[in-house]
Amino acid sequence: MRVLCIGDIVGQPGRRAFLNLVPGLRERYDLDFVIVNGENAAGGFGLTPDIAEQFLQGGADVITSGNHILSKKSLEPYLAGSDRLLRPANWPPGTLGRGHTVVSDRCGVPVGVLNLQGLVFMEALDCPFRRGRALLEEMRQKTPVLIVDFHAEATAEKIAFTHYVDGLASAVVGTHTHVQTADEQVFPKGTAFICDLGMTGPIHSVIGMDPSIIVEKFIYKLPRRFEVAREDAVLCGAILDIDETTGRARSIERLQAPAAERGD
Repeated sequence: MRVLCIGDIVGQPGRRAFLNLVPGLRERYDLDFVIVNGENAAGGFGLTPDIAEQFLQGGADVITSGNHILSKKSLEPYLAGSDRLLRPANWPPGTLGRGHTVVSDRCGVPVGVLNLQGLVFMEALDCPFRRGRALLEEMRQKTPVLIVDFHAEATAEKIAFTHYVDGLASAVVGTHTHVQTADEQVFPKGTAFICDLGMTGPIHSVIGMDPSIIVEKFIYKLPRRFEVAREDAVLCGAILDIDETTGRARSIERLQAPAAERGD
């Protein structure tokens, strides 16, 4: 089984990159399943129901997210009713939506997707280690193919979590920092890992935002309204090759694919 995991989509340039590139990537890499992090897709913060539907109709099987997913209030009813849009599973009980799901790939093989949020330099939440492992053990009753989007700031937290679930999860892919890392590997017991998938959005930016605004904020320390940059975009992610009978990863390959169009 071949799975494409796509890093945080940022604004219109990121959305265009996804919609333009994913159909071709599906064919080129013979993909069975696509997971995309959509929490920054609407103007750089949050997601809307229309954009979520664009992703699902444009090639995504599951949309993961993170700390910005509820930045747009219009998403709340959609998130509450969807089994393909996830928010972090270690958010407080009673929060809208769900943190994990099982969806069949193009051949009918069930794929489990779990979304977690880290604690270091982020909100105080339930322990992603204990909550994540418990959910993975529960999900493994349905399928051995289990992929975790670990949305976190600290590299050590993502790596430590992967050691904790090595052999239980098929893959742990990091999101949130918007900078693709070069540490892709398969852990000893068969869990593929990359610390961060990177950003799908404008190349000439500061993690997706207009650099002139961000530079000014660093220099003068004054509040500024962030705006998504509008230069050429790149799609960043990783391709996983997973044994669907055991759930063990055979390989993980980083991907950077320049978009064909410019944002306007």
